[in-house]
Amino acid sequence: MSTNSTASAAMNDIRDIKPPVPTPDYWWLLWVGIAVLVLLIVLFIWWRIWLKRQSRVIEPPKIPAHIRAKQRLQEALEFITQPKPFCILVSDTTRMYLEERFTFRAPERTTEEFLRELQDTDLLAKEQKERLGEFLEQCDLVKFAKYEPGEGELKNLHGSALRLVEETAPRAEAAGQPAEPVHQQTDGGVPA
Repeated sequence: MSTNSTASAAMNDIRDIKPPVPTPDYWWLLWVGIAVLVLLIVLFIWWRIWLKRQSRVIEPPKIPAHIRAKQRLQEALEFITQPKPFCILVSDTTRMYLEERFTFRAPERTTEEFLRELQDTDLLAKEQKERLGEFLEQCDLVKFAKYEPGEGELKNLHGSALRLVEETAPRAEAAGQPAEPVHQQTDGGVPA
């Protein structure tokens, strides 16, 4: 019995094969992950476009340098009773105009350095360079040597600055504007 009982016990011990264990299907997680990633990319692109549109500032049309200089020179007349602020404003306006108009580094230099460099260029005519030198030296006297000019002298300085701006302003054709008609004088002094 011992052999039979062991054999029957061994037979009873053998069980049937277990059915396969179902494994979870994780493919749906992959597709959900891809969809979330695509959605995040679309949202990021939309956000960047929205930021760009929000930060886009409409720039006003750029005012030409000679017009801005004339406006500043007109504003300087408010200080004509105060020689030092007047001369500072007029000379700075002239220097900044020359820098913008001719891309010549003017404001960072002393008057002597500026005039020395200007002599080596053909940006201005010889007479304009001489008048500019006199103008800047007179302004420096007021700014640094505490010279107190009269109102007539200050008006002359203003006129010199304004004349330089008008003489060096770009012509109408170069600025893309129609040229004003030039009236020729006849012998009688009447425009033709």
